[in-house]
Amino acid sequence: MKKFFRILLWIIVVAIVGGTFFFLWKNSQPKEEHYATVSPATQDIRRTSVLNGKIEPRDEIQVKPQISGIITQIDVEAGDFVHEGDVIARIKVIPEASQLSNAQSRIDAAKLEVDDAEVKFNRSKELYAKKVISREEYENAEKTLKKSRQDLQYANDAYRIVKEGVSQFNAKESNTLVRATITGLVLDVPVKVGSSVIQANTMNDGTTVATIADMTNLIFKGNVDETEVGLLKPGMQMEITIGAVSDVHPTAVLEYISPKGTENNGANTFEIKAALSVDDPSRLRSGYSANASILLAEAPGVLAIPESVVVYEKDSTFVYVRTDSLPVPKFEKRPVVTGMSDGINVEVKKGVRKSDVIRAERID
Repeated sequence: MKKFFRILLWIIVVAIVGGTFFFLWKNSQPKEEHYATVSPATQDIRRTSVLNGKIEPRDEIQVKPQISGIITQIDVEAGDFVHEGDVIARIKVIPEASQLSNAQSRIDAAKLEVDDAEVKFNRSKELYAKKVISREEYENAEKTLKKSRQDLQYANDAYRIVKEGVSQFNAKESNTLVRATITGLVLDVPVKVGSSVIQANTMNDGTTVATIADMTNLIFKGNVDETEVGLLKPGMQMEITIGAVSDVHPTAVLEYISPKGTENNGANTFEIKAALSVDDPSRLRSGYSANASILLAEAPGVLAIPESVVVYEKDSTFVYVRTDSLPVPKFEKRPVVTGMSDGINVEVKKGVRKSDVIRAERID
């Protein structure tokens, strides 16, 4: 019985040792690797760039008052269509005390001139009737009286303008009426009734009463990276995609490339503008986010392969071309010369033929 157990123990030991050696030998053998393969194909390579930007009117005008004061009436709201010259708001003038005092002083001086001229005219009239003075002296006195009365009228009008902002000679063109300077759509009215407004001058830009734009003349305004700006030229066609109105597909023509770049999140970008062409501009709004797709370069009918199969080593490029398929596929490393890429496929100018089979990703 003891002999049987000894034999069984030796059998177990031999099996364990043998199994261990077999396992180690098996793991030391090279594993067979399987790869997907691709072949070069003739296709068109198009390099495009997608630019982020927005839709804007070419002409967006800020209407400012010609006089300082308080808004008493607003006749439009955002979304209204106005014509050039339409009244959009009315202003009540709050005159400065010094200006009002100067205007009143001018009236007082003009009244004195009128009184003096009337006295001289009446005297000249009596003397002329008695043939004491010449007709010329009489007419001069009459002209002086008329001029002094006219000066008084102008002084009163100047006082009215300072106090009320309205001229008695041209009330329709009063500075208290804020009028549209172009025909277009009212985009914004940033003031309310009761708001104080300031006229534009050398020290102040003035208060914007309304923003008006011609929405029939739109542009795409965006930015392009410095790596691609050199490939752009005015006159290039662009396809516009607007997320808010996905069924509207306007086109655009590049017309402006900024000569100066700006830093944006660590990258230099250049502003571009393109004239928009759309069948129904009424569906578009100022400020819509948009993307512009522009064709930078094109290589039609060239031999191309997926860019993922290309191996980049320093300044050289390689692919693995199959040399034998039986019993195990074999591949050789072959240098290639690549050309234009669209980000997915790349043009191969030299190094492979259309009949070659190229190693792609590994299959586990």
